[in-house]
Parts: sequence; C-alpha cells; structure tokens
Amino acid sequence: MNTESLSLQVSPAIGAVTAEYVVPARPMQVMTLAHGAGAGMHHAFMVSLASSLAEVGIATLRFNFPFAEHKKGRPDTPAVAHATIAAAIAHAQEAYPSLPLFAAGKSFGGRMTSQYLEADPKVKVKGIVFYGFPLHPAGKPSIERAEHLHNIKTRMLFLQGTKDELAVWDLIEQVCGSLPKATLVKIEGANHMFKAGKRDVMAELVQATKRWMK
Repeated sequence: MNTESLSLQVSPAIGAVTAEYVVPARPMQVMTLAHGAGAGMHHAFMVSLASSLAEVGIATLRFNFPFAEHKKGRPDTPAVAHATIAAAIAHAQEAYPSLPLFAAGKSFGGRMTSQYLEADPKVKVKGIVFYGFPLHPAGKPSIERAEHLHNIKTRMLFLQGTKDELAVWDLIEQVCGSLPKATLVKIEGANHMFKAGKRDVMAELVQATKRWMK
C-alpha cells in the first residue's frame, strides 16, 4: 500500500489541514474518514483502521478537523466541520474519479459527515459508514441527534458496540429500524472506543465494511 500526505485546503477563511491517503495497490473503493471529537487523524484507532481497510482493497483519505490541526480542545462548529468534510470529499472525487466514493467517520466525524450530506444532497456518495454513531451524550439517552438521518437518501452502515456509552443499544436499534437505507452491525461487548476485552474488533469492523460495500 502507498501513503501520501497532503495539505487539504478547506477555504480561504478556514485555511488548510493535514490529510493522508492510504491506498492499496489495487483499490476497489475510496472513502473519506473523519476523526472523532477526542483525537485527530493520527490517533492509533484511525491509523489502524485506514491501514486495515487498505488491506481489503479500500483506499481512505483521513484528515484533521481544524480544531485538531491547531490543538484546540473544543470541536469545531458544524459549519467549519461541514466545510472540512466537503473539501475532503471533493479531493477524493478528483483524485480517484473512477472509484466508488464513500464517506465515513468515527463518532463526531460520522455525525458531521451525515449532517453535511443531509444539508447538501447534490453531493453524491455511494454510502455513509458510521464507526460508532454518537446518538446521545453519555448517560443521557435520547434520539434527537438522529433526526436528520431520515432525510438522507443514500445507504448507511452503522457499526455499533453493544456497550457504547453514546448509543444505548435499544435506541440505536430503534433508530436504524426506522431508516429504510440503514444497515446496523452489532459489535458484541464493544464500547464507544470499540474496546471489547481481547477480541480483535478492528477485523470485525473492516470485514463488515467490506461486505456492505460489495
């Protein structure tokens, strides 16, 4: 596989952020991959996920949100996050025009990706992958964060741990059951960070992603 680091220009006002392609020798798909609110694109989970996806033929474009790029503790506003995701999707479309394009994110990154695509339905992707959709704050079960998902016309894959602190299982099951385009994959015993004892959860995430894309 090949890696290519680049400076991703978001807008004149926002500036540029660090990004990186991880591309297998013969990619079958390409996917933007946005990080969560707690760590940037170089977090071990994000790096491992990109590498593992490449091993099954899926190229990825990871990128920092501006708050992570500038080491700020608080996540960006939705407007800034959406602009960053838009820049990443546009770059991937231009770099790999012949490959099916998907958009994905871990937690905050996935929620911002779906918000952006709901707000701008003209942007065409083959599907959205959520690596742990953050349905509600920890200890405050609710489903309001999922309301915008009902307006999304593309397919959606939810990879969710049964012990996810930000998505009580019964509620995420209820949400996905109400979305005709949604597929919910249960990661037994995993929390929001996809920790589940000594199990190799990463392999489960990657294989589920590959199966769904096909």
